Amino acid sequence: MDIKECFNKRLLRKIFPSREKASSSIKIAESKLAEAKKLFEKDFFNNAVLSAYTSMFHAARALLYQDGIQEKSHYATYIYIRERYSGKISKSLINSFNNSREERHEILYGFEHKFGKKEAENVILDAEEFLQEVKKIYEEKNKGI
Repeated sequence: MDIKECFNKRLLRKIFPSREKASSSIKIAESKLAEAKKLFEKDFFNNAVLSAYTSMFHAARALLYQDGIQEKSHYATYIYIRERYSGKISKSLINSFNNSREERHEILYGFEHKFGKKEAENVILDAEEFLQEVKKIYEEKNKGI
């Protein structure tokens, strides 16, 4: 699937760009990342992965809001980021975003998928780096406004 198909299926749609929604999404991403770290410290690795992914999702969503795009699908959000931001966000982090999306699905809807400490730690580190890269893009776009 590509962006065009996402728009055709209405998984993505154009809206007015919103700095307010973008800013709110970044704040949620920061909060979810902090939550992931706390859950990790208490050995709740599956929940830490869920919160780390949610942080990445909201960070990605901030870019969509800034671009005037509303998502109706986590997968479409990944497609948009992959196609529009692969030059600004490292491919490894974009891939981690997608892998974490799939892991989230497995945790929520699968059977007996348990994350270990190292796996959860890697997702959290990727979420932290992903958020930093998104914030850099967000700040560059908002300079002088």
